[in-house]
Amino acid sequence: MRRDFEDRVAIVTGGGSGIGEAIALELGCAGAEVIVADLEPDAAERVAARVRDAGARAHAYAVDVADAAAVEKMVDFAVETSGALHLAVNNAGIGGASAPTADYPLDSWRHVIDVNLHGVFYGMKYQIAAMLKSGGGSIVNMSSILGSVGFANACAYVAAKHALLGLTRTAAMEYAAQGVRINAVGPAFIDTPLLSKNLDQAMLDQLAALHPVGRIGRPEEVSALTCFLLSDRASFITGSYHLVDGGYTSR
Repeated sequence: MRRDFEDRVAIVTGGGSGIGEAIALELGCAGAEVIVADLEPDAAERVAARVRDAGARAHAYAVDVADAAAVEKMVDFAVETSGALHLAVNNAGIGGASAPTADYPLDSWRHVIDVNLHGVFYGMKYQIAAMLKSGGGSIVNMSSILGSVGFANACAYVAAKHALLGLTRTAAMEYAAQGVRINAVGPAFIDTPLLSKNLDQAMLDQLAALHPVGRIGRPEEVSALTCFLLSDRASFITGSYHLVDGGYTSR
């Protein structure tokens, strides 16, 4: 594997499973020191241990990304523990309730927006400041195919992922000249606990059929693009939104 991230320090939120776990492992194997951040401390430690077993340095950190003060402390932890911050993946997210817009529960609306949108803003607010002190860096915000198309009964999730793209593009413009690149990735339906724990096989098969390739994606396929965008090989890419969707949005 390429060692693109030697002497780099990375934060991955939602790193305790699924896409975040795959990204943390790939970053570690490519030389980064990784802070695996997750709401569930045991999940964060499990993945951090996997990264360490692969020969990289990793630290588990429990955080609720919907809490601005907690996110600030997470970034402070990365800098105090590892000396700097160079890379971040704002991946933590939730699905929320399933209901038509007029019937959508207010508590679920607030919770989805708090985690999926506010959590990314809080992350960037403190990550960018730390990266500027480190001489620059790169951020990837995890959007979705639903950042560009609608999906029935998911108004909060769709709204948050659309808004995340505007947030990403604005911040990218603001900090490009200062050496901080910021991009977004838009996965389609990916084989993660978010799907497997909440959907039966019949529903998973229906989702697979929505993708022209005939299957849902794998976390490693999202990680591959994410880590490329974080790397210096993507040095002229910022403010962009990149799909990993098996042809979903081409239908």
